[in-house]
Amino acid sequence: MNMLMGKVISNVVSTRKLDSLQGYTLLVIELMHQKQKEYRVAADIIGAGKGEYVLLSTGEQVKHGLHRDTPVDMLVVGIIDSKPIVES
Repeated sequence: MNMLMGKVISNVVSTRKLDSLQGYTLLVIELMHQKQKEYRVAADIIGAGKGEYVLLSTGEQVKHGLHRDTPVDMLVVGIIDSKPIVES
């Protein structure tokens, strides 16, 4: 399991998806603290919006934050109140 930080770039619009994904918003996340820009799709049930900084959980442990068995490997687990500052 990894905890990452990222910024919500946009929503993923999907007219057809697995029934188990119903109720989850899918977000495009720009990962922070990467050497190059890197984007991932994460499921969200807490209501993060475009431009917000979020905490992400990845890997098999994500299933503990889901309401049902769903093929998701990245989940928004928190919304960060202010832009994170990390010194080099």
